[in-house]
Amino acid sequence: MKVVLSLFLMVSLLSFDVKAQDFSDLDKSPMDVTIIRNDDHSPMARVIYSRPKMNGREIFGKLVPYGEVWRTGANEATEIQIYSDMTIGGQTIPAGTYSLYTIPEKTEWTIILNKAQNQWGAYNYDADKDLLRIKAPARKAAAPIEDLSIAFQPIDGGANLLMGWENTYVELPLKNTK
Repeated sequence: MKVVLSLFLMVSLLSFDVKAQDFSDLDKSPMDVTIIRNDDHSPMARVIYSRPKMNGREIFGKLVPYGEVWRTGANEATEIQIYSDMTIGGQTIPAGTYSLYTIPEKTEWTIILNKAQNQWGAYNYDADKDLLRIKAPARKAAAPIEDLSIAFQPIDGGANLLMGWENTYVELPLKNTK
């Protein structure tokens, strides 16, 4: 009986192993996370987003239309978590988790923190839930950015949130209120 059970278990595991190696259905815009920490290593802010690729496409003004609310990535709306109160564009933003939307334009983007969470895309975007809207100049990247990329750059008393894709990037300064 033990031999039959062992043989059955081995065949089952081998069958599972073959299926587990099929990666053809992986998300074409994988999820990523970026985090910045304070000097004491406690978290300052974190962004969770999906990273679409250019794949030879024209992005801004075409795939991502100018003047329309964009989820700032693919799949779910990009999410930013702020671990303690911060100042953004002169406005104090309380610690919390927010959806991060943008409205790209050729020369500047509007960056939006919205109180709604767990949103798919920007289909149910509700401007009444906006906590912050701030303009940031659209800058030319030094080299093409194949995958949408979001990163933090440490600055005195906070961090710049950098968002870039194709040939464009913007930065949003986050300052600790302490």
